[in-house]
Amino acid sequence: MQTVAQTLLNHRSIRQFKPDEIPQATLDEVLHEAVVGTSSSGNLNSFSMIVTRDPARKRRLYELHGEQEFVLQAPLVITFCADWHRTRQWLRLRGACDNFNNFLGYQVAANEAMLISQSVTLGFEARGYGLCYMGTTLQAMGKIADYLQLPQTCLPITTIAVGVPDEQPERRERLPLRAYVHDETYREASTAELEDLYRAREESGWQRYMSMPRLRAMCEEGGITSLAQMYTSPYKYDPEAYAATSRQVLDALRGRGFLPEPPTDEAVPTPAG
Repeated sequence: MQTVAQTLLNHRSIRQFKPDEIPQATLDEVLHEAVVGTSSSGNLNSFSMIVTRDPARKRRLYELHGEQEFVLQAPLVITFCADWHRTRQWLRLRGACDNFNNFLGYQVAANEAMLISQSVTLGFEARGYGLCYMGTTLQAMGKIADYLQLPQTCLPITTIAVGVPDEQPERRERLPLRAYVHDETYREASTAELEDLYRAREESGWQRYMSMPRLRAMCEEGGITSLAQMYTSPYKYDPEAYAATSRQVLDALRGRGFLPEPPTDEAVPTPAG
């Protein structure tokens, strides 16, 4: 078992897995430790975890997650959900006021879903397993919620595919620590400081893209000449696609009861005469 420091320093996103199954006892142990050891607002634990192992059901998740092959390779897929449904049922059972079916409730539950996902991630990685987070969970939030039969005020936030690694990728670069840490108040970096902060990242990231024939061809075809341009191109995080996905997320929040329509004021009668 690795220490927390070792686990964090050894983290890699794994996208190739061996077919080895994860023992039920190991899964139970990791999830139990995560639930016990993760902070929660009011100890209400506003999250749920959907564990998927069935190959047919994993195939449907593979389709919903943009057909990423590692979803089929990994023996285990876990979807982390922002979930107030269970708590709201308990409130109703005890004659308490209903609550949390609002945007603040969503925000709290979404934060807790991410917190528990990181605890689960550390638990698996400390035991030598590898995994990959899937941001496509948000892009297909509504469809995933329907497929997993999630009730009102319950939505998927993130997903991990877990298994025995079948690759040893290089560690991805990060900006220097000073880019993230601010003393007392936020301090905006100057142009010169930004240039310095991003220089190594731009060089290594661009070299990595150019080393892949498919990505190099895409960049040449699209006239992309820098890492920053790639990140906001149609091939990566296209602003238009982001705007469309944002609308889909809002629709999912409304459809699952997290954004109830505001009450409309009754019409004020016009005085006669």
